[in-house]
Amino acid sequence: MAENKDNSTPYVVLARKYRPQVFEDLLGQDALVKTLKNAIENNRLHHAYILTGIRGVGKTTTARLIARALNCTGLDGKSGPTIHPCGQCENCQAIANGRHIDVLELDAASRTGVDDMRELLAGVQYKPTNARYKVYIIDEVHMLSKGAFNALLKTLEEPPAHVKFIFATTEIRKVPVTILSRCQRFDLERLTIPTLMELFHKILKAEKITADDEALEMIAKAADGSARDGLSILDQAIVLSGGKVKFEIVRDMIGLADRTKTLALFEYLLQGDMAKVLENVHEQYQHGAHPSLILNDLIEIVHMLTKAKVVPDILQDEMMSENDKNLCEKLSASLSVAVLSKMWQMLLKGIDELNLAPYPQDALDMVLIRTAYGASLPTPAELLEELKKKPTHEPIKITLPQHKVDTTPQTTAASVSIQQPILSPKMPAQTNHSITDIQDLTSYLEAHKKMILLYALKNDVSIDNISDGAITLTVCEKTAPDFVPTLSAVLKEATGSPWNIDVKYGTLGKTLNDIEKEANEANKQKIIEYPLIKTILNEFKGIKFDTVLRVSNTSEDDEQEQINNIEEEETYV
Repeated sequence: MAENKDNSTPYVVLARKYRPQVFEDLLGQDALVKTLKNAIENNRLHHAYILTGIRGVGKTTTARLIARALNCTGLDGKSGPTIHPCGQCENCQAIANGRHIDVLELDAASRTGVDDMRELLAGVQYKPTNARYKVYIIDEVHMLSKGAFNALLKTLEEPPAHVKFIFATTEIRKVPVTILSRCQRFDLERLTIPTLMELFHKILKAEKITADDEALEMIAKAADGSARDGLSILDQAIVLSGGKVKFEIVRDMIGLADRTKTLALFEYLLQGDMAKVLENVHEQYQHGAHPSLILNDLIEIVHMLTKAKVVPDILQDEMMSENDKNLCEKLSASLSVAVLSKMWQMLLKGIDELNLAPYPQDALDMVLIRTAYGASLPTPAELLEELKKKPTHEPIKITLPQHKVDTTPQTTAASVSIQQPILSPKMPAQTNHSITDIQDLTSYLEAHKKMILLYALKNDVSIDNISDGAITLTVCEKTAPDFVPTLSAVLKEATGSPWNIDVKYGTLGKTLNDIEKEANEANKQKIIEYPLIKTILNEFKGIKFDTVLRVSNTSEDDEQEQINNIEEEETYV
């Protein structure tokens, strides 16, 4: 950097000084370079290109490189379009310096109107003065007005052979589809952290400046995929460090969280040690780490641990720091995916809370406290396993009276005798499917996922009688035409022999669904009569009593024992 100490020589920032001069210098854009190379070699050059990507990935630089590639004449002045522009001919130098008469650059952010576009396109029909192609580079093209886009359309669709358009934008969705359909699109990729660090090392070597790898990694993360952002931060770090870019200086300069401290913070969260959690966060905050950055780092750690648990091979990644690897090896085996997922959701929800809170630091404290306590809670699966190991109180069993339903259809009289209401279907036998009553039939349908037929059986017909091998039922207009054939096929499939199905037509009697509702209501009313339940309902006015009852046949002694248990519990209320 000795050459910059002369005050007469203006300083050129790193982003401009080391701007790519050839396609090989473009970082992370292999697909674009390969496409252009093939297009030039096969003489299949498109008349319009649109480059999209985040800021600082090289859209404008690429546009100028394309202009140079199309217009390079070589040192002998006779070369044609090439993917390797010489950089020495008159056209290459003029384009690189932004002063070529045939390469026109327009900043659409400042010249958005239709008049600006008409002025720009006024010379389209004239052939280039010095170059092979007349190239129009329009930066931030999405900023053009509707009228300007309309003025561009016709020319863009059928431009003269000597004209090429190159557009650049960070907001591709704001560009009309009519424009996009006339362009060849290139999506410039966000630069990865390894790619940015490689660029930093190359530049620092040229500048004869040393730097800590941790500092460069921190700058690369802060750049968020943008080479220009990363070089701007590196420029600032060089000035601040006075010759050696150190981790501490970069951390304090950009206010990022200390990765080592954040890893320790994560362990404190898992341990539920809130004193150390709050102390750690306060210390990082005092050193300039913004609460949102700390939270983002914790989210990243959860993501890293989850990947390490499901794909252990990522621990072999050379770009993963030793501290990260040690944490993954230490915790990934003991943490379940369920717990990590729960932490991910809690921390992710905290991002919105930080944005809404008047004091983000206080909001971060609350998010971490909630996460620390929430992370230690058992998952539903773990709770279920624990409950299975412990004795539980049997649910209240109510003996229902036997139902005998008498229905009188309008067209056909039918006497229906049903022994039991269908409230909780029995599970089918493990060895065979013997169907002798309604419970057997509904249980079979439910176990074999024949839910459409089960619904129709419960709601669209009324069962008059069922016995082994025979069933009598009433159908009506709403019953599906294929109900009876389907039921016959299922019964044969279940029992292995055909069934005799006696079908009557007319108004339905009580369906299975009606019987279930009556039985449930009877159970509900019986439980409401218990003194304890009455006390609760009287104490909490307006409370709705709604419960699911498991009903099965029990002896009167069992029922009386359950009632006694409930009455005994009342004394403790």
